[in-house]
Amino acid sequence: MDLPKMMDRAQETMTVRRVYGDPVERDGVVVIPAAAVQGGGGGGGGSGGDDDAGGHGEGSGAGWGMRARPVGAWIVKDGSAYWEPALDLSRIIIGAQVATVVALLTLRTWRRRRRR
Repeated sequence: MDLPKMMDRAQETMTVRRVYGDPVERDGVVVIPAAAVQGGGGGGGGSGGDDDAGGHGEGSGAGWGMRARPVGAWIVKDGSAYWEPALDLSRIIIGAQVATVVALLTLRTWRRRRRR
């Protein structure tokens, strides 16, 4: 696949359909899921010979990656819309662990200074 084709496919991938999912309607309530989407890509090429290796010196490459995580949903009910954020339990746990480590290091430093 050449670089222009890869870029075209990347643009097709990064659409609003990746951010906002298909609406779901039940009992007069519409839920529109939303996600944070990140993507990136790169490519390279080369030419020139490598006489020692006996190669022809041609080469090219390209890559693309995408990441999406849920962030919440729009809820449409009785003619009004409101945002309902998603609960990311992994982030909460990691944040609590970091805060605990910082608190323990601070306590250790405070106790060492107090002993002197």
